[in-house]
Amino acid sequence: MSNLHVSEHPLVKHKLTLLRDKKTDHVKFRQLVRELSLLLCYEATRDLRLTDTSVETPMGIARGSHVTHEIGLVPILRAGLGMVEGLWELIPSAEVWHIGLYRDEKTLQPVQYYNKLPPEVRVHLCLILDPMLATGGSAVAAADILKKWGAPLIKYVGLIGAPEGVKALSEAHPEIDIHLAAVDERLNEIGYIVPGLGDAGDRQFGTT
Repeated sequence: MSNLHVSEHPLVKHKLTLLRDKKTDHVKFRQLVRELSLLLCYEATRDLRLTDTSVETPMGIARGSHVTHEIGLVPILRAGLGMVEGLWELIPSAEVWHIGLYRDEKTLQPVQYYNKLPPEVRVHLCLILDPMLATGGSAVAAADILKKWGAPLIKYVGLIGAPEGVKALSEAHPEIDIHLAAVDERLNEIGYIVPGLGDAGDRQFGTT
């Protein structure tokens, strides 16, 4: 799929392996989520719009560039919260809005319970943040919400995807780039990614 970007960076592979390990405690898990999010954000923002400028250095005038894209971070509650800090390290000016979605355990369909988007669109790019692209239901729903709101450009940044989730998001929104650290084998009968890493929210917040 042309819109799917799976990182091949050695540090991403290394940190993802540590993240998957069931012996990794929630403190280390949160740290790894932040670090992986930072690395994936670097790759997802390679095409940000620039304007030419110049600055005065101690030795003279240097030509340079300024990023002119205004960016909004949209973590899907609650697991997406752990990704914000890493992206903020690279983009401290980014605004953060929250969309609350949970997966109905019987139907596996997303249910919206919270939406904190501003009344008017004031960014050029929205990054949907959610560690696990499992069934794809929450990602598709979040993209639907952002499109209805008027977001001009949307990308998805996650950690692990299942083929089913990648397919669902790509078919529903083929123009949205998907940035992941890995695509795993499949979903199990209860909608969890295999081999995956378990419940990303529980492991971040110590609620397992």
